[in-house]
Amino acid sequence: MKTVVVIGSNSFSGADFVDLLLGETAYNVVGVSRSPEKGPLFLAYRSRADLSRYKFIQADLNHDMDRLLKTLGELKPAYIVNFAAQSEVAPSWKNPDHWFLTNAVAITRLANFLKDQPWLERYVHISSPEVYGTCEGVVKEDGPLNPSTPYAASKAAGDLSLFTYVKNFKFPMSMIRATNVYGPRQQLFKIIPRSAIYLKLGKVIELHGGGHAVKSYIHIRDVSRGELAAMERGRTGEIYHLSPDGGVAVRDAVKMMCEALGKTFEAGTKIVAERLGQDKAYVIDSTKARTEFGWRPKISLREGINEVAQWVDKNWDAVKQAPLDYIHKP
Repeated sequence: MKTVVVIGSNSFSGADFVDLLLGETAYNVVGVSRSPEKGPLFLAYRSRADLSRYKFIQADLNHDMDRLLKTLGELKPAYIVNFAAQSEVAPSWKNPDHWFLTNAVAITRLANFLKDQPWLERYVHISSPEVYGTCEGVVKEDGPLNPSTPYAASKAAGDLSLFTYVKNFKFPMSMIRATNVYGPRQQLFKIIPRSAIYLKLGKVIELHGGGHAVKSYIHIRDVSRGELAAMERGRTGEIYHLSPDGGVAVRDAVKMMCEALGKTFEAGTKIVAERLGQDKAYVIDSTKARTEFGWRPKISLREGINEVAQWVDKNWDAVKQAPLDYIHKP
């Protein structure tokens, strides 16, 4: 039974990937995160009856790298899937150096160690389409990098660094760039769960720039399935996009949440100024993953939004006690 190390296992995307892996029978799974494990409200796998194939290690890429590298050398995992990142766009303007330390410097140090390890079959790195800037038309995996925020620039820097190890050392990396993930257990400050919470609290949802920016919302489980395919069958040095068939304006996604909760869109929203560096469109082409892996999204946006609404309803007592704002951790 092969071992998979999931770095960033406490993150929304990392936790869902862990849950997907534990639903398989072929892997032992080791989660790594800088913060202690959350409860089952946010980590679906914590509700599983059998966690005998799972182990958690608390380690910070910026502060505990020596210990983490020693642990990896002892575990000798066949696969490493790395979700760890400073991932918020707007706050990256305040402390851009924190974003570069995690998303570029730490990633480079990790890759410099992993490039020499004969036990590593595949390293899957979770990047972001933010590195392209505004994604209009058909943006494929070879699109030019044109970041417009410190977050995007830090991710682009980390990506370029990783590819130097692929080119010079045949580092067995495949890279994922997925669009706007959402689903139950997502961070509450994200627009889809936040909309549900605000509607239930009677608070007004702010639509930056009127909510006309186009996003490509994709359910987290659809993304996790694509990441698993890249781990098992991805090719070295290849980038794989994971995206739905088209984009939708933020305001239209919020409308769906209003409908799911029986609320009025006009009464529940207001227009505010656009965010600095907001990309007008966020639509990318995922033909490669669909062709090579036979992958495609299975969960529609409306179905997924209804699922989030039901999750908020079911766990309302706990959800309404949780912080609704992003809290930066250097």
